[in-house]
Amino acid sequence: MTTLSDVAARAGVSKATASRALNRPDLVAPGTVERVRAAAAELRFVPNRGAQHLARGRSGIVSVVVPTLQNSFFTPIIAGAQTRAESAGIHVTVAVHPLQDEAGAARFEHLAAQVDGLIVVAPRGDDELVRRACALKPGVLVDREIEAMPSVSADTAGAFAALVERLADEGHERVAFLNGPEMSWQSGQRTAAVQEAAARLGIEVVVIGPSPATFAAGVALADDVIATGATVALPYASDLGLGLLFELVSRGRARFGEADAARAAGSDEPPTTRHAIEVVGVPGAAAVDVDGEALGEAAMDHLLTMLGGGTPGSPQVRLPVPVAEQWAGPRGRA
Repeated sequence: MTTLSDVAARAGVSKATASRALNRPDLVAPGTVERVRAAAAELRFVPNRGAQHLARGRSGIVSVVVPTLQNSFFTPIIAGAQTRAESAGIHVTVAVHPLQDEAGAARFEHLAAQVDGLIVVAPRGDDELVRRACALKPGVLVDREIEAMPSVSADTAGAFAALVERLADEGHERVAFLNGPEMSWQSGQRTAAVQEAAARLGIEVVVIGPSPATFAAGVALADDVIATGATVALPYASDLGLGLLFELVSRGRARFGEADAARAAGSDEPPTTRHAIEVVGVPGAAAVDVDGEALGEAAMDHLLTMLGGGTPGSPQVRLPVPVAEQWAGPRGRA
């Protein structure tokens, strides 16, 4: 395997000069840089990325920090960040840190000491706690905004408002909104947007929750949703909606457009005597379709700019979010 020493010998320079010519060409005469690069190309020399980063006082590693691995929403964010990082020769690690208390902050500090930068998904931590943690290294928040901190978030609040408008146009007069986790920034944004849209349109929204964004939580909320008398349920997250739909179908209380699941479940009661509920935000129904990979890519672009000594043009970015007519399944559903 060709080494840096081989390149230096071929170019007729010292190993130190060859290293500077490849890694810090601004410190070497242009003619020497050209000669070293030509020698490297001729010998098919592949630089050691790790050694290059260490020479600059860096690890070449950044971390994507998520609060849990149980929520499928985070998976495409990680994938998008990794794709961008690989193109820049940066390695990505994934760490689980809820970042909700001082104990979590201490663990986070240990992680920060080992990486060059951080992409942080911390939906529920106190603002000051998150701010202090992200000040340890260059960091970008994902799907949350804190004043003066670089962030990339999805404008799901606007999309949820549009979805409420659509439900009103379809004739729904009462909507059950399944709220997300307590202290979640996005949950607060979506709840406010849903309530404002409903008030403007003259329909009623019954907020249920807060609840974790999980399938099991959706199952457990079925009685509460039925008790509202709502004709449609709008979940904060797809996993929550899937759990609710599963339970409603098992009871013969779900409605899929014109097809009433009471009949599909074998109920002897006519659909008109049983309150059937439509669930949106699940496969086969209209949903707020968040491109998680785009979130991860944009966040990594922000971080790479910061690691290069630059400042992101727009520190806080909100990506537009469409309402999908027929949502096929998880891509980055929040």
